[in-house]
Amino acid sequence: MTDKAPLISVIMPAYNAEKYIGEAIDSILNQTLKDFELIIVNDASTDSTGNIIKSYAEKDSRIVVLVNENNLNIAGSLNRGISVAKGTFIARMDADDIALPERLEMQAKVMSENPQVAVVGNDIQLINESGVVIGYRHYPTDSKSLKRVIFRYSPFAHPTVLIRAACIKEVGDYDKTKSPSEDVDMWFRLGMKYDFKSIPKGLLKYRVFLNSTSNKSLRRVELLTFKMRLNAVAKLGYSVGPVDVVYNILQFLSMHLMNSSTRVRLFNFLRNRKII
Repeated sequence: MTDKAPLISVIMPAYNAEKYIGEAIDSILNQTLKDFELIIVNDASTDSTGNIIKSYAEKDSRIVVLVNENNLNIAGSLNRGISVAKGTFIARMDADDIALPERLEMQAKVMSENPQVAVVGNDIQLINESGVVIGYRHYPTDSKSLKRVIFRYSPFAHPTVLIRAACIKEVGDYDKTKSPSEDVDMWFRLGMKYDFKSIPKGLLKYRVFLNSTSNKSLRRVELLTFKMRLNAVAKLGYSVGPVDVVYNILQFLSMHLMNSSTRVRLFNFLRNRKII
């Protein structure tokens, strides 16, 4: 790598990702936009993930490898990557997803044309463990709509986002105590100061692992998200409309009336409905 700072720092946390990480790395190295560094944070993997990362780093000087001695989870790994990132923008990437070649180029263009925007995301193609497309998830595109849905679901799929590094510095790093919903907490904080955007194109193939969500884990995520929403109203100055109040009440009740698989199917159906 040269001494010139890259435009984008792509941060990819990786934990026991030997099955898919090669595909994920290739999808970043094959981007049409070439002005980036790829920071891969090996989160104390116990399989061959480390060896795979090393083999790629030996061939491409844009790859920066960090190794956690202990498992820090996504938030801790992201913060470590951010601490060494040199790019004007921070791009998220998971070790089991696939970015389409034009992802970074299209996102960087949106940022250059909209200096008030702190985060840009995009739609996602849902793929199964074999890489077969099994669905598509749309997101609102304008800042007002993205901020409206934040009390119902995350306005971005976390691995799709490109964030201005200066904006993260302004609001602070990912809060590890909010894991595994550290992304929603970040959107609430950034949304108080900056605008959002999303590109209406499936620029990321997001891998879904069926039967991976238990009642216990889903309930923990939902309870944490409820607390963050309440905090956003009480301490961050967000306002919530009557429809959102009803939505949250029904969501809370569903935790006690439905199993996790039914709630996930219902959520996936409702989140693609038109915003009221």
